[in-house]
Amino acid sequence: MSDKPFYQRHVFFCINRRDNDEACCADHDAPAMRDYAKAKAKQLGIHGKGGVRINQAGCLDRCEQGPVIVVYPDGIWYTYVDEEDIDEIIEEHLINGRVVERLRI
Repeated sequence: MSDKPFYQRHVFFCINRRDNDEACCADHDAPAMRDYAKAKAKQLGIHGKGGVRINQAGCLDRCEQGPVIVVYPDGIWYTYVDEEDIDEIIEEHLINGRVVERLRI
């Protein structure tokens, strides 16, 4: 067994949709943003074994803070508005290991 983790970082995008008119990540096009992040990571060659895994998650219970993602094993939570924010998280955190403080929740 290897001491090296299978993925360096695992990124979970909440894509939950609530049916009771409460705030939810799906209201912010979270599934499309997850797809965008996954495609971008593949394009940059960082997606997959030994690199980054982009996944969807059910409710992460932070809906009041906008759409959310969490990066493990770092335990860093982010919100985002658009693809530029996702690009910044990928470049700064996933590639360079620097937390994007302006998007951190």
